[in-house]
Amino acid sequence: MEFEKEQAYLVTNFGYYQTWLGFDSDNSSGDFSEANHKVTEMLDLDPHQSNRTEKHNGETEIQENGIKRHRTSLPAPMFSRSDFSVWSILKKCIGLELSKITMPIVFNEPLSFLQRITEYMEHIYLINKACSHADPLERMQAVAAFAVSAVASQWERTGKPFNPLLGETYELTREDLGFRFISEQVSHHPPISAFYSEGLNKDFIFHGSIYPKLKFWGKSIEAEPRGTITLELLKHNEAYTWTNPTCCVHNVIIGKLWLEQYGTVEIVNHSTGDKCVLNFKPCGLFGKELHRVEGYIQDKNKKKLCVIYGKWTECLWCTDPTTYETYKKNEKRGGEQKKLKPSEDVIKSENDEADDMPEVQDTVQFVPGSKLLWRINCRPPNSSQMYNFTSFAVSLNELEKGMEAILAPTDCRLRPDIRNMENGNMDVASKEKERLEEKQRAARKERAKDEVEWQTRWFHQGTNPYTGTSDWLYSGGEREVFVK
Repeated sequence: MEFEKEQAYLVTNFGYYQTWLGFDSDNSSGDFSEANHKVTEMLDLDPHQSNRTEKHNGETEIQENGIKRHRTSLPAPMFSRSDFSVWSILKKCIGLELSKITMPIVFNEPLSFLQRITEYMEHIYLINKACSHADPLERMQAVAAFAVSAVASQWERTGKPFNPLLGETYELTREDLGFRFISEQVSHHPPISAFYSEGLNKDFIFHGSIYPKLKFWGKSIEAEPRGTITLELLKHNEAYTWTNPTCCVHNVIIGKLWLEQYGTVEIVNHSTGDKCVLNFKPCGLFGKELHRVEGYIQDKNKKKLCVIYGKWTECLWCTDPTTYETYKKNEKRGGEQKKLKPSEDVIKSENDEADDMPEVQDTVQFVPGSKLLWRINCRPPNSSQMYNFTSFAVSLNELEKGMEAILAPTDCRLRPDIRNMENGNMDVASKEKERLEEKQRAARKERAKDEVEWQTRWFHQGTNPYTGTSDWLYSGGEREVFVK
């Protein structure tokens, strides 16, 4: 019955979405025109017909166990950014909030921000591990590892995801990983993305809303995270909340782009009172702290239970506080005997044209007796030619044959600008991006003229029940068939 209501909603509002995505435009591709006709056939859809995956040549490939095999590469290699100058655009934007500025497509990667959020789920095994632990300390360790792993996919990802259009959505079900995920762009000014995910075994709920505030500081772009992330472990009746660290991309004008995360992340267990405090360290003058994460877990009485350390680009370990402090004291004594003067090559003046990325130390210094919490997945061999995507990210914009019939017409996969960029058609992608942004502005003006408020579909504004702060909460009403 709920599915029929959803279909009625989509059919009723389809005329608006046609304009929104440009199905009525001569610039739209035939693939999207075909989607126009298929959505109206949803009532006759067999929900199991999409349980397949397509190779690039159109042949269906299914693993023997019935689980789909997702694509392992993009249709076209990444374009070169080396000859593109953005100073003429950005020099007027210093100190401004970038969400209100139209950026050239050269900054982008072929994913929507809603799809980028979905990458939180790449290391979902850590949530499963947290669900399986009987000890609350071990559960917090697994949740902390999940929080760090959620930003790991950003390593070397200097491309900017496409800003979602108002009302844009993304749905994904991964039976092999055991979760379903849905997200929606619930606000345009300010840009707010809301998401909700649940385990197929009904063992967890993961949800939140994100408002990334972007600022340009001359040589770098900083993304300040806003919004609460909540993980509920249903079996243990526990809820954890946190916010992500700040992300900064350096050398956006000249030099090699590089990225760092910094800031303090506090993960609170609202059932036990336990707290995990993680310090994502800025690289510092000589880059010694680049990518490093260090922190601890304390109980409700502020007693330290364990120390967590590692790199968000590599791995995360934990050990008891006494062992860690003893090791650090011994390391400091040894370090004082080996102090080196900085070379002339390392000392840099404030007038340098580029902020060179410090040399990265390849490994995390292991403290004997530590327990491994998480290690990053290896990326595909050709990742550098695919915007440094992980294997999980490569699959997110996959559009299989027949999928248009079950996708909401607002789904990211149907955006012609992202699709054309993924296929290597940069000129077309740029024109489609401009066309969609202009149509969005026109639609906003029309709503303002008619004094019509935008109505969200799957989320509503409310109060986070654990933090008491403003949040966008899932309203239910999902379709019976989540996109696979």
